[in-house]
Amino acid sequence: MTRNETLIALDLGTSFIKGAVIDLERLRLGPVQRLPFPEPIPGLPPLFYEVDPAQILAAVRGLLDQLLAQAPNCAGIVTCGQMGGLILTTQQGEPLSNYISWRDQRLLTRPPARGNTYFELLEQQLSPAERSQLGNEVRPGLPVSTLFWLAEQKSLPRSRAIAATLTDFVLANLCGAAPAMDVTQATGALNLETLDWHYPVFARLGLEAVLWPALSDLREPVGHFEAGGSSLPCYAPVGDHQCALLGAYLDYRELSLNISTGSQVSLLTPQCQPGNYQTRPYFDGRFLNTISHIPAGRSLNVLMDLLSELAVAQGLPLADPWAYVEQAVGAIEDTDLMVNLAFFPSPVGQPGAVTNIHEGNLTVGHLFLAAFRNMADNYQACALRLSPGREWHSLVFSGGLAQKFGVLRRLIIDRMPGRYRLCASSEDTLLGLLVLALVVSGRAASVAAASAMVQAQEPDQHS
Repeated sequence: MTRNETLIALDLGTSFIKGAVIDLERLRLGPVQRLPFPEPIPGLPPLFYEVDPAQILAAVRGLLDQLLAQAPNCAGIVTCGQMGGLILTTQQGEPLSNYISWRDQRLLTRPPARGNTYFELLEQQLSPAERSQLGNEVRPGLPVSTLFWLAEQKSLPRSRAIAATLTDFVLANLCGAAPAMDVTQATGALNLETLDWHYPVFARLGLEAVLWPALSDLREPVGHFEAGGSSLPCYAPVGDHQCALLGAYLDYRELSLNISTGSQVSLLTPQCQPGNYQTRPYFDGRFLNTISHIPAGRSLNVLMDLLSELAVAQGLPLADPWAYVEQAVGAIEDTDLMVNLAFFPSPVGQPGAVTNIHEGNLTVGHLFLAAFRNMADNYQACALRLSPGREWHSLVFSGGLAQKFGVLRRLIIDRMPGRYRLCASSEDTLLGLLVLALVVSGRAASVAAASAMVQAQEPDQHS
């Protein structure tokens, strides 16, 4: 690449599709542009969550138009996106199904005249060794789970469809190419012992006819996007979880708390170390031990939706209710209200609850302080599952909620005292894509070297 060139960073997140222009000379992100992620298709059965792929593609193309207008010397596109989810495609990236989100829970339904859920039937067909090889990534909302449900319904396409996730589908469609991805995006279908698709499991689940995306090195383009007379290489998409932790500059013996719509607790390891947690590939041949889907923003939104329902129903949508939440929580020191945010299947159990209510504590401040306290308790419990001996020397906070709510950080630090630091930016995934841009551009030999280059430009965030 020549001087003064830029790349475009795209993050296809759960709440927003975001992007920014990467300045490779100054190691900086341009202004972040964002569009809401399209709403689910209405009228679907309970537990179903599907999105029209045409709406997703229109939003991405619109955002790319905005970003390309700011990047006349653009030399490529780097991408991350929500992990899990499924969309069946052709070899040219054309959709053969709706996008079935990672939020989809249809696997928890029961077949007619059978006592077990589809998820229980799936689990019965996997040995403990195979679960470990899959990184303990066996849950509703993942491609293998959704494909199993489709196979049980005899609803798989007759043609040899490709089981794509969101980001590799979008890039394939933009480029007119077959879907491909980096291994960090291959959640719940990768054999961690071989770093290839787990074909024996697919065969046992009746998925032999399904094709899978190519596993591509993140330095290699998976296709080219034609725009304004230029042919822009699109590099293999990576998982948004790993990209966010890359943007937080996670290092060994640091405990990552990534808190956003979903949340995870993670530790970086030099090799695959399966255990009573999930294991995911990371960059430069490293791995993450992690516990994901810990209740966070998605559950807090359930509380906010209840509190704002009357105003919205009367045509009075609230401008910024979260600013009031922050103020109300800061005005009280303690609460005897108790909240369990496990409103969805999670590693900390189910169901959720709001208990010990009395006349003096059912307020916004008490409600959200109790919710934050429950989050802090959950993070402590999950951290001890990852490392019972507390083998970390500091905490790293990333994600929008961790950045926004100081009281939440304080509650967590009270339970796990010691040093901590904040991610340098609330846009942690885009910052991670900036790191990857240095690698794909040839300006850094490894992801670790690129991370050190970017981190050297940032102020110290330790406390």
